[in-house]
Amino acid sequence: MECETLIIGAGAAGMMAAAHAGRGVVVIDHAKSAGEKIRISGGGRCNFTNIGCGAAHFLSRNPHFAKSALTRYSQWDFLDLIARHAIPWHEKTLGQLFCDNSAKDIIAMLQAEMAAVGAQLRLRTSLLDLAKTDSGFRAVIKQDGTLHTLTPRHVIVACGGKSIPKMGATGLAYDIARQFGLAVTDTRAALVPFTFSDNPFAPLSGLATPVRARADGPPFDEAMLFTHRGLSGPAMLQISSYWTDGAPINVNLIPDGALFDTLRDQRQVAGRKALKTVLAQHLPARLVDYLAPALPLDGNLADASDALLRDLCDRLENWELRPTGTEGYRTAEVTLGGVDTEGLSSQTMEAKTVPGLYFIGEAVDVTGWLGGYNFQWAWSSGWAVGVAIAGNSK
Repeated sequence: MECETLIIGAGAAGMMAAAHAGRGVVVIDHAKSAGEKIRISGGGRCNFTNIGCGAAHFLSRNPHFAKSALTRYSQWDFLDLIARHAIPWHEKTLGQLFCDNSAKDIIAMLQAEMAAVGAQLRLRTSLLDLAKTDSGFRAVIKQDGTLHTLTPRHVIVACGGKSIPKMGATGLAYDIARQFGLAVTDTRAALVPFTFSDNPFAPLSGLATPVRARADGPPFDEAMLFTHRGLSGPAMLQISSYWTDGAPINVNLIPDGALFDTLRDQRQVAGRKALKTVLAQHLPARLVDYLAPALPLDGNLADASDALLRDLCDRLENWELRPTGTEGYRTAEVTLGGVDTEGLSSQTMEAKTVPGLYFIGEAVDVTGWLGGYNFQWAWSSGWAVGVAIAGNSK
């Protein structure tokens, strides 16, 4: 089959690149459907971008690498594309944008954009071999049991990281990078729930509460969910990207910081109530029962001095926990780390030492926060490589 540009991976970044890379594009993927991670994201409605997206919301050894692509193809550019396809959407908390109807609308839009430029999509197709030639590359692929040899000038690696292996995720992108002499940073599961040995939180399973959580990074004010394995919810997923094995995490159970003043005021009007009962008006009752043995909650509110109330609030604001691990790639939304950006052009995503070879999306050492940022990186990096190959600019 004729192939000017071979794209490995029919996910968000790969399909976006195919829509902009010009003629002669062939996209291959070993899955039976394109965009499977898009389909399951956001509870089936795809948190496709964030209105506040910027380079500060990404982790990378080079924090400046993502700036070029994110600036040249921003969330507003993707919203223009959404509008052209008349896809209805809505904003949730913290600037997160979701489809009104279904994540399948995003997949259909990308496939329509690919079809408009004649890009070919080959599913249930695997890459068996890839080699550099004088004029480009030689790729051997297998589709429906048949071998095909392609000779593309350009190869775009868009097959993601290792997260959610049950959907077919592998380390293929890293294998290709190493094959051609590119460095790969250490990788690990990110945006992933924490686990604890002999999970002490099992009695609280299913309970959610707002917190301010921190690992070795910025604090996140979002919900924390107790599970039968440990801790999950947006706050835990966010800080998991900054956590390292063996390190503690800090959880503030009263993120608005107003509990001390509130309890002191209530002492004047509800002093006869048990301190534990009053606290259960401000935190989930199950959580108060669970924490009670470790907190100074004896007696009535009227008997609690300012010093005791301050001590209580300090403990609730600084709950230090030490996870034993995470749920790993099995449930991780993304892979932290990847192809080292030092070996790539931030303008075009091309490997500096291998002309015609490009890496985009999750395969690269650029990892976004929870909330639509990783999809925006897929759109931006896919666009950047596409227009570079097509000879366009913005």
